[in-house]
Amino acid sequence: MVLRTVRVALAGVALLCVSWSPIGAAAPARIVSTSPSITEILFALGLGDRVVGVSSYCRYPPAAARLPKVGSFLRPETELIARLRPDLVIVHAGPNNVPGQLSALGIASVTVDRGTLAGVYSSIRAIGAAADARDRASRLVAELEGRLAAVRAEAGKRPSKKVLVLVGRQPGTLSDLVGVGRGSYLNDLVKVAGGVNVLDDPRLPEYPRISMETVIRLEPDVIVDAGDIGETEEDHRRRQPITERLWRRQPNVKAARSNGIHAVTSDAFVVPGPRVVEVAETLARWLAAAGNK
Repeated sequence: MVLRTVRVALAGVALLCVSWSPIGAAAPARIVSTSPSITEILFALGLGDRVVGVSSYCRYPPAAARLPKVGSFLRPETELIARLRPDLVIVHAGPNNVPGQLSALGIASVTVDRGTLAGVYSSIRAIGAAADARDRASRLVAELEGRLAAVRAEAGKRPSKKVLVLVGRQPGTLSDLVGVGRGSYLNDLVKVAGGVNVLDDPRLPEYPRISMETVIRLEPDVIVDAGDIGETEEDHRRRQPITERLWRRQPNVKAARSNGIHAVTSDAFVVPGPRVVEVAETLARWLAAAGNK
């Protein structure tokens, strides 16, 4: 195995990756993923049969949930990864030195971007290049771009709505709220769906903490709550009505008065991967229905 470190730019994002040498190197047959979004990309590219290990939070598609676990995307466990004898490990940049540890063991890795819609596209292309599936990656990106363009065009026929997206809160309460600001792929998808993110402010962090007073002041037409969905599909379905009842007890919240509360039941909302179209289409339906009692 011959390894070389290169810097590539994809979709305007610089990625530092350890890539395969083109000299006599076969396509990687044993791949380890360290995050749900990476896993979903691999399966969407038709590479699921090569995946031999995934992160602790990889649950989609169902086949991924049955694979050996190698820790979380923030703390992949190098020893567990090495035991799986991978040809390639795909990781996100984070507070660890997993790529360096893997390199010391002679294991190739690629580090991909995360966070924005552009990062979804660049990750698909980078994974396709590393796994010898460039054409599949190009087709997948083109398909996603085309479907999102269709959502954007249809949404443009309607007046825009103000949207608040939440990705964290104290379970069972409406305290310790964590919203979605600029820089998140969910912010990008709100725009695609014809919405205006009330937290899209350059002065705010990517995921700002806000109070109920702020929610009331911002007057969102739609509130998308992905802050307490649980871990399983059963959890999602069970918690949805509980979450929506919590919000409807807030008469001072505009969205609660106008049919604009939506508790998320799909983890696609918290996994920036190939299901971005599913998220955008769902957001578009909710925005179109806002205010219709």
